[in-house]
Amino acid sequence: MKIAWIGIGVMGESMVKHLINKGHELFVYNRTESKCDNVLALGANKLKKIEDAPLMADLIFTMVGYPKDVEEVYLGENGLIKNAKSGQIFVDMTTSSPILAEKINKEFLKKEAYTLDSPVTGGDIGAKNGSLTVFVGGDKSIFENKVKNVMTAFSRTIEYFGPAGKGQYAKLGNQIAIASTMISLAESYMFAKETGLDLEKFLETISTGSAGSFSMTSYGPRVLKKDFKPGFFTHHFIKDMKLALEECERSGITLPGLELSYTIYNELSDEIKYNEGTQSIVKYYEK
Repeated sequence: MKIAWIGIGVMGESMVKHLINKGHELFVYNRTESKCDNVLALGANKLKKIEDAPLMADLIFTMVGYPKDVEEVYLGENGLIKNAKSGQIFVDMTTSSPILAEKINKEFLKKEAYTLDSPVTGGDIGAKNGSLTVFVGGDKSIFENKVKNVMTAFSRTIEYFGPAGKGQYAKLGNQIAIASTMISLAESYMFAKETGLDLEKFLETISTGSAGSFSMTSYGPRVLKKDFKPGFFTHHFIKDMKLALEECERSGITLPGLELSYTIYNELSDEIKYNEGTQSIVKYYEK
């Protein structure tokens, strides 16, 4: 199948590689062109402009940074909507605004094209291992008959949650859960450190019991090695938490755990936020 992919980042590169390995023909675009080099070397084709994607493929994936980027890629003057055609399918895997997902879906339906909001979780490890979890919103028939099988190239769990926007709501709920587990990792690590425990033995042991979590298993070893390279950028996580808090405000929901995590992450330096992964939360406690 001919597939276009907009956005080659920490996770996107691995996801594209999986699709190439499954025999799909890929057309790729990224603002920083050099980030496409590795997938181009595997046989992907380079897109010169975003609006060219619908001219080359009928299934187009996007995975960019912020809701403003999503809106520009889809609805901008030179966005995907410019050349979208009847029957084409556009899948946004960015964690973005549910309201924006509904807006994009409405606009593309005017061209008889389909959109799915399908953010993922699992970080760089899940992307490399092809074991991501995908939350899907949009037309159920289109998802099940046209897209789900393609997603299995890079995903272990793929779940449909309802019409446009519901995939984003589900992903924000996921990020709310992670917000608290990152605090638990940082605080248990600091307690063990300050009380003189063997840190490696401690984290390995609690990861096997009721304190275990993806955060503990995946990021605990990185913290021990002082490895703060991003499996998921801190500034992107802050963006996700902000989106969740905005939805809470709209719905009259109060979530103090989420609010605390958002506050802690925002107190990290800009250098940390924009260059390091979410495990850098431990640096807040080491001040």
